[in-house]
Amino acid sequence: MGLRLVVGLGNPGTRYARTRHNVGFMAVERLAAAAQWKDFEHGLGLWAKDPSFLLAKPLTYMNESGDFVRRFSSYYKVGPEETLIVFDDVALPLGRLRIRAGGSSGGQKGMESIIGCLGTQNVPRLRVGIGPQPAGLDSAAFVLQRFSRAEEGDLNAVLDTAAEAVRRIAAEGLDAAMNRYNPRA
Repeated sequence: MGLRLVVGLGNPGTRYARTRHNVGFMAVERLAAAAQWKDFEHGLGLWAKDPSFLLAKPLTYMNESGDFVRRFSSYYKVGPEETLIVFDDVALPLGRLRIRAGGSSGGQKGMESIIGCLGTQNVPRLRVGIGPQPAGLDSAAFVLQRFSRAEEGDLNAVLDTAAEAVRRIAAEGLDAAMNRYNPRA
């Protein structure tokens, strides 16, 4: 089965717009381009249609993303293996991506919620680097920071690359995208 749903994770509202924790939202917005976002279940989330797949943004807070993903996936009959979750990763430097077919949440609360609600770790994901996290700064404070002006160029470049990676996953499959975009050790 191929890619049918791309979910970007973030927090709703202007307070969180353009923060590091919202790169998942930014990536699916980049993919949506001129698509019209529509409401799902009276404010639970937003969705748009790309010619190749559905795009979605939970409007729950990050740690409750799983409820939206479970309901949306059930409504559109999309299996976990047909879903790609896009979210931030403090362990990767800004500008880097990592694609995986499944695994643990790695401590990311949105992914943890999705794994719990879907009952499986076998959910493909695209992690977008937002690090490095400065020493001594709390993780929660770091992910809720906005990107600096100096980082904006790297941010735009990685969002373009993330959109390109999603399109490659849709066209060629997860393995081809992992071979192309995952960092070499």
